[in-house]
Amino acid sequence: MSDRTPLLRVRNLTVNFGSHRKQLSAVAGVSFDIFEGETLGLVGESGCGKSTTGKALMRIVEPTSGSIELEGTELTTTHGKALRNLRTRMQMIFQDPISSLNPRRRARDLVAEPLDCWKSVRGAERDALVNDLLNKVGIDPEIYGDRYARQFSGGQCQRISIARSLAMRPKLLICDEMVSALDVSVQAQILNLLVDLKREYGLALLFIAHDLAVVKYVSDRVAVMYLGKICEIGPADTLYDFPEHPYTEFLLGAALEADPDAPLRGDVLAGEPPSPTSPPSGCRFRTRCPFATDKCATEEPPLEEIVPGHRVACHYPLSLSAEANA
Repeated sequence: MSDRTPLLRVRNLTVNFGSHRKQLSAVAGVSFDIFEGETLGLVGESGCGKSTTGKALMRIVEPTSGSIELEGTELTTTHGKALRNLRTRMQMIFQDPISSLNPRRRARDLVAEPLDCWKSVRGAERDALVNDLLNKVGIDPEIYGDRYARQFSGGQCQRISIARSLAMRPKLLICDEMVSALDVSVQAQILNLLVDLKREYGLALLFIAHDLAVVKYVSDRVAVMYLGKICEIGPADTLYDFPEHPYTEFLLGAALEADPDAPLRGDVLAGEPPSPTSPPSGCRFRTRCPFATDKCATEEPPLEEIVPGHRVACHYPLSLSAEANA
């Protein structure tokens, strides 16, 4: 997808659940790249496969097929100690900041846990690193370092989770709905913190969320998922201003602005997504798409480049349809 060498290269990633008789297609042939220092946003409706994609990259959920390369090393065929070593290069921040921390452990011990597991630093150096990480995320180690996780608010727990994820100096962070459970004011604090840490540590991010405004704020590029597939991917500003896939247009139209007098952007998408146990033939969005034809039912649209860096999986991209009708 670029002449540059990606930090993370994902090709035809597939994750199925269930037996052969009745399989649930959670992720169906997803491909994308993430480059050093880049943030890729991943958006879509609940149940589209966003979180499963993130967990499959970490091998928390085992991929059914496909390729995942981190810095040129294939993850899907790596096991044992070699896989554990690679996992230090990528970390995941989970959706629920409270349940992701052990309530019976103190804040400084939670942050130090990866360091203790790997015995990478010890003694005074370890303590200094833990204090520095807590300070970086706005948790004063002198005041709060010995408090238990259960004594913190959701926003504070998420700050501790971020500090813990940075302990091994990873190259890639997978952020799975990391601000969705937080108040709006706390969301802004966490997002600004994440942007600052990304710049300081040179991080690449896969930012999974359903809030389109949040994704646009933090992302360089955005990928839109529908029923296990990526239907559009491109630069954030381009995708938001000039969406090419009808589903992306509907998603943006459903996003409300904080202005009661602001007009709605477009029509509201009707109907429910099809069952992932029996997805539609051809284009998976065709059962809800107002522009679907017989071709959409028989041929699956490939993810093709419309303009440099902007790809869409649609037989009738919106810009080309508009030109044809002009």
